[in-house]
Amino acid sequence: MKIAIEGCAHGELEKIYECIETIQEREGIKIDLLICCGDFQSVRNNDDLRAMAVPEKYQNICTFYKYYRGEKEAPVLTIFIGGNHEASNYLQELPYGGWVAPNIYYIGRAGVIKYGNLRIAGLSGIFKGHDYLQGLWESPPYSQNSLRSVYHIRSLDVFRLSQLKEPVNVMLSHDWPRGITEYGNKHNLLKRKPFLREDIESNQLGSPPAERLLHLLKPDYWFSAHLHCQFAALVQHEEGETKFLALDKCLPKRRHLQILDLPSTYDGDKTLKHDLEWLTILKDTNHLLSVKNIDCHMPGPGGNERYDFSPTEEDKQKTLELMGSLTITNESFVKTAPIYKPGVPKSSIIEPIENPQTVYICEKLGIDDPLQVVLARTGRTMKPMCVTESITCSDETQIAKTPMKSFKLSLPAPVTPVNEDLSQTDSICTPNNTTRSDNLDDSQENLSTPPSIKKIFKRRNLALYTPEVDDDVSTSTSSVGDSDSPRSSKLPCRINM
Repeated sequence: MKIAIEGCAHGELEKIYECIETIQEREGIKIDLLICCGDFQSVRNNDDLRAMAVPEKYQNICTFYKYYRGEKEAPVLTIFIGGNHEASNYLQELPYGGWVAPNIYYIGRAGVIKYGNLRIAGLSGIFKGHDYLQGLWESPPYSQNSLRSVYHIRSLDVFRLSQLKEPVNVMLSHDWPRGITEYGNKHNLLKRKPFLREDIESNQLGSPPAERLLHLLKPDYWFSAHLHCQFAALVQHEEGETKFLALDKCLPKRRHLQILDLPSTYDGDKTLKHDLEWLTILKDTNHLLSVKNIDCHMPGPGGNERYDFSPTEEDKQKTLELMGSLTITNESFVKTAPIYKPGVPKSSIIEPIENPQTVYICEKLGIDDPLQVVLARTGRTMKPMCVTESITCSDETQIAKTPMKSFKLSLPAPVTPVNEDLSQTDSICTPNNTTRSDNLDDSQENLSTPPSIKKIFKRRNLALYTPEVDDDVSTSTSSVGDSDSPRSSKLPCRINM
């Protein structure tokens, strides 16, 4: 089996596929699989550009839209994870993974899939200490804060990956595991990237959760991107070793693509499949999902909660009965948003769109779609997908709002006690593109809920909470490429190995 590894794609799919086709012709080989390590930029239309955390001058449509609308087809099966420059609104439709275009598959916030006998795990996003312990509270339309925090990895994703016991062949992360520079040619790296010296010497370069997973999962290969340079390392474990490789971004004369020749034992049937152990972990840890904008700790030794969710063979067999088939076919891809039309002005995304791929996996496993739970807190619902091939969805696809009921009473209507105060909900961007702060103290304006709207979910993670703001708390971290993230009121998460 021959696989190609790409660093930061940055939407340049045409160029990447051209490189692969050139290599195949020159070397006389056939590449079976392409793996992209983040900053994929699956931008479908101009609206998606507003969901990317990049300056205005870098909001380019690039070439993914051609594959989304069917003008072109990916010549090789492509798998990718998310980075810190993504169309986050589209990726939020697929928290557990799915096709973003024919033959192009997103692993999800965190996930494990199999291609033949090759087991691939991935962790999307980058690490930021002040967001690591929070729930998945973000939803479109994004504020300036949530536009960035939406791609920060969370402890739930890492906790789920830490439950894996079966061997992982390939592990993907966008940012590097912390401390990985100690296992490679650090001197040569500093000659090319001297500005990394301070972070390397203080052991602040990279992701602490990724470092933990590196030594826990001990994968055969680990691939990353983010820092826009090539770097190789070899990590020795008590049993086995991990070959680490980081790659550059897709630009001329950059080392952004690597071909890997794997033994034929990995070939199998060369079809894409769900991983049974991972699906079982998702099902058994669904109760740990939180959508609160506060720190939520995962269970561990010494508590009164279950903290070991490594599934047994019996558990996996039950999951297999629920799923029926583990094969992931291209037929499950659907267009959920309008295709790109040149000249259409950019606008902010107003309502999240329901993706049938997520609905399918949630119904099969009996798990929650995080985005749906977030919306239910404020009486919102997901917008149906755009099923027409036209550039814009018809007005009939808009969700009808529940009308306000009128009461002919001489006395005030009785107040029904509720467990939550919906006047203190997360801030959002209003449909007229007016940006509101993510600070919950500003959430008193225009968020009253019509009396006829009822709560859809009733579960422990729907309670609202207003955090106390401490302006003296420092939240600086050293993730390269995301230095413009706003200050947070949360204490930074410190993870020591």
